[in-house]
Amino acid sequence: MRLRVGMEVAGALSYLHSSASMPIYHRDIKSSIILLDDKHRVKVADFGTSRSVSIDQTHLTTHVNGTFGYLDPEYFWSSQFTDKSDVYSFGVVLAEFLTGQKPVFVPRSQEGIQDWRSLATYFIVSLEEDCLFDILDAEVMKGGKKEEITAVANLAKRCLNMKGKKHPTMEEIAVELEGILLSSKSSDVGHTAAVEYVQTEMAEASDAVTSSTGSHMDTVRTILPLTDYPHQPLHPNPHSIVISIC
Repeated sequence: MRLRVGMEVAGALSYLHSSASMPIYHRDIKSSIILLDDKHRVKVADFGTSRSVSIDQTHLTTHVNGTFGYLDPEYFWSSQFTDKSDVYSFGVVLAEFLTGQKPVFVPRSQEGIQDWRSLATYFIVSLEEDCLFDILDAEVMKGGKKEEITAVANLAKRCLNMKGKKHPTMEEIAVELEGILLSSKSSDVGHTAAVEYVQTEMAEASDAVTSSTGSHMDTVRTILPLTDYPHQPLHPNPHSIVISIC
């Protein structure tokens, strides 16, 4: 489920960055704006800080805006937001999916000690120390294959590179996640059907932006048992916009 959600979110962001009539930077990617409808179809919401840019424009120079723990360090230092800044934030989301941790958290081994850490830094250091499988969420360990988990973790690490130029594009991320999902030897027929459905609907991405009014949405945290996350339904703003690729 988490891999499919990640793939669909990447597909939606890829559409915003490279397939919309004008490129759009979301500028506040985080797990709480990833919604699932009653059929578990993924929708990316909360475009309050998003900005469209001209096709030949490489960045936006703005006051730093976003959510602590998800902010691209290069954007924080330079005030220049690029499509790769969204990629960094998405890398944090992938790290959340894998570890079940919040973007800023107290490590499990230090409960009671207020030693707050950045998930991005903690995740990268754990990979470099070959400790990935020591920090994974129990649900990921139980339901994922080692090769798939490692591939997604390495992709997340590339997204979290401190140099934006070394980040993959959202299109590359979507293709890579789809490849990981397709290469899985899982006997779950539902996974294959989900991928085929997404591929079909991506051809109609221009019709993918819809109003959330009247829709029943839950946050991904309600569907995916992430550690320490409250299981609370989200009641979308009736004026908000969501983008769906399903």
